[in-house]
Amino acid sequence: MKAHETVTLNQQMESARERLHDLYEQYGLGHACVLEQSVILDELINQHNRMYQK
Repeated sequence: MKAHETVTLNQQMESARERLHDLYEQYGLGHACVLEQSVILDELINQHNRMYQK
């Protein structure tokens, strides 16, 4: 794994987390766009975890 890949993934995770928070504030927990953003963040977290399991 290259250092720039980690930085980029961390930036993507932070951006996704901020977007999730903003959507939650605007629409509430059960709205479809909030759930979709949660899935996106989960996928990024899983990708991050897989990178460090190797």
